[in-house]
Amino acid sequence: MRSLLFSRLRPNARLLLSRIAFVSFTQSTHPPLLPLTPTRSLHDQSFVAGSSQPVEYDPSRIIQLATPQAEDEEDSALNEFLSRFVWAIRPKINDAYSDLPKETVNSMLLVICQKVAALMDSTAAVEDSPVELSEDLWKTIVEVSNSVQQAMQRDRVREDLKKYIHSEEVKEMCRFAADIGIRGPMLRELRFKWARDKLEEVKFYQSLDKMREQAQEQEEREKRALLTSGSDEQHTSLAKENDAESKVTSLPQRKGKIKFKIYGLDLSHPKWAEVAEKAAEIDEGYVPGEPREPLQPVDGKCRKVEDSILSLNVKRDDPGPLLEEWKELLRPRRDDWLALLDRIKEKNAVLYMKVAELLLNEESFEANVRDYSKLIDAYAKEDRVEDAERLLKLMAERGIKPDVIVSLILLHMYSKQGNLDAAKEAFESMKSEGFKPDSKTYSSMISVYLKANLPRTAEKLVRQMETMNVKPTKEMYMELLKAFAERGETDGAQRMTTTMQLSGIQPTLESFTLLVEAYRQANDPDNARSHFDHMMNSGYKPDDQCTASMIAAYAKQNLLDKALDLLLTLEKDGFQLGIKTYTVLVDWFGKLQLVEEAEATLQKIIEKGDAPFEVHVSLCDMYSRAKIESKALKHLKVLVARKELLQADQYDRIISALIAGRLLEDAKSMHAWMQSKGYKLSEATATALRAAQSMPPYKTPPARRGKP
Repeated sequence: MRSLLFSRLRPNARLLLSRIAFVSFTQSTHPPLLPLTPTRSLHDQSFVAGSSQPVEYDPSRIIQLATPQAEDEEDSALNEFLSRFVWAIRPKINDAYSDLPKETVNSMLLVICQKVAALMDSTAAVEDSPVELSEDLWKTIVEVSNSVQQAMQRDRVREDLKKYIHSEEVKEMCRFAADIGIRGPMLRELRFKWARDKLEEVKFYQSLDKMREQAQEQEEREKRALLTSGSDEQHTSLAKENDAESKVTSLPQRKGKIKFKIYGLDLSHPKWAEVAEKAAEIDEGYVPGEPREPLQPVDGKCRKVEDSILSLNVKRDDPGPLLEEWKELLRPRRDDWLALLDRIKEKNAVLYMKVAELLLNEESFEANVRDYSKLIDAYAKEDRVEDAERLLKLMAERGIKPDVIVSLILLHMYSKQGNLDAAKEAFESMKSEGFKPDSKTYSSMISVYLKANLPRTAEKLVRQMETMNVKPTKEMYMELLKAFAERGETDGAQRMTTTMQLSGIQPTLESFTLLVEAYRQANDPDNARSHFDHMMNSGYKPDDQCTASMIAAYAKQNLLDKALDLLLTLEKDGFQLGIKTYTVLVDWFGKLQLVEEAEATLQKIIEKGDAPFEVHVSLCDMYSRAKIESKALKHLKVLVARKELLQADQYDRIISALIAGRLLEDAKSMHAWMQSKGYKLSEATATALRAAQSMPPYKTPPARRGKP
């Protein structure tokens, strides 16, 4: 069969492959044939018109090889297609007609191939069979032909890839990837990707070479035609002929749109072309570091004035007059002003900010939004919030709209300051400009929410990051976990640890410690101990901070026996108590009025280092309630010297203890300092203070003389 088709389709062999991929079922209806009598279907049995005997074809006509002479001339692609087509459709014929002999199946295959060849090239001289094919059979032929074409295409791509997978350039990139730690399936995928990229690059340049050759051939044909013909009519006819034969060629077009992102900002959007044009108009072609024209030489008197500017005292001197004198001498352009600012910045950053702000009003400086943003950034780094806000107002007065960079600087500045409303405004302004927030931007917003004591709102931002494919960092999770732990919100703390594990962040000693602290604040020592034991079972040894949190949880419930059992267990494992754990024990013993035990524990703290500030609060409370006035006043003196460190609950505790120890004057002094800081006493302590003030002053009874 192949010999028959090759001999009759050899002039148009390529047409078979070029058209087979475009055959569809709607177009696959066979071409009209001459009327035959009778017309029979292949689904019945193969007959020749006017004969009652089945067709007897030689089976070797389907599978025989071409003669050596024909094989030299046949097209290899057509040979491969026919071989695959017969091999793919034969099982389908056998399944549909399982009871037919092999000779009949071979005859059917020959008829099918003749029909396909006739359909592919109607101009070829192929003897069409008088047998018609059914619609289902045509549908099967189209499906098999398309699958064969796709398989041939895949094999050609694979063969091409084999050449570049083993190329030196791809091997070099694979070696580099292996050196930096890429292994396994990922390295395999990268190797195939690099090979495909190399193949596409080669095909691209081959297409360019082909177009160049076509253009050269066209030029040569035109030159030869001009040399051989001299009449105008011949020139005209030749030009028309060349125009008809020539094909318009162009460079291959890129598929899809170019996408370019930087810091999460999609710069491929058409609106950024307008932004670039506006920036070019503002800067007038200026590129930092590459001035349009050479800078003017600064020498003579102008150099002396510049040296005077560099030696100014920022707090005392005004650089305005010297800048005016320098301007009159040099007649500077923008480049000269920028060079002067760079020299000032290298020597004195504070003077730079002062001079830069003065130059915003200078006409020859030609200030733009970038100059304002750099100065605002400098003020933000120095925590000069008022100066930065003053520049913002100045920009608004002059009709200069802050760009994304200014909003980003303001967001970080307000986050550091803890100004929630201003930070939210800057964040929304950036998003309205099309800026996609990155991890650093979200970190600033989470930080300002935590400073505003809104951890649940900060948690929503983390969920928003996950939906926008911005991976939260471990530090963000730990900050949220710490915020929930300090507030005693065990549900939020547990959610954070679960989310960290789902994100691939394994629990650490710090995360376990924060969980224990959360349950301590929630007054739940049982769950705190459960997480403490889970930490030890996970292979982490508790540190001083974690142990102190666990002992403090027991202290809230006054579970001295469980705390003692825990300390004994840790001592068996070789754990030694630290200053933080001893501090918790001193506070516990002080509340129980166990003076000797508290003093013994205090001695162990002193052996390890200086006593923490919280110890003096505990001891002042203990000695005041125990009526040991001298020691109470001793520790009270330490607290008064560092009263700016005291919190509201510590003030309340000290005042309550001083009232109980009948040290009313000291209690009044502490209350006055507490009010100056804006703190308020609890209802119980305030009632006790009013009651103590209404009672007559307490007098120490005189010592008796003589025998008792």
